[in-house]
Amino acid sequence: MLFLHLGSSVSVAAEDIIGIFDLDNASTAKATREFLRAAEEEGMVSAVGEELPKSFALCCPKGSWPAVYLSPLSPATLQGRLNQFPFSKPDVAG
Repeated sequence: MLFLHLGSSVSVAAEDIIGIFDLDNASTAKATREFLRAAEEEGMVSAVGEELPKSFALCCPKGSWPAVYLSPLSPATLQGRLNQFPFSKPDVAG
């Protein structure tokens, strides 16, 4: 199993990633803001480190609830790391 390092000491299984999103661009949409607010209220959001987040990764491990990770790394950096993996990867949404 391959893992993607999201920052600090947080890594997620690459196969569990549904998508990686640019926080600035994605949060301009009302539906995304509502989703992130609801996810926060449900305790599904985890901040990766203490730096200002640049992206968020939506993950859904098999047999578990979805999770949202706020990462200080840019979506391009995370996508570049995923591109090194030899399997089908999610696209970065902007």
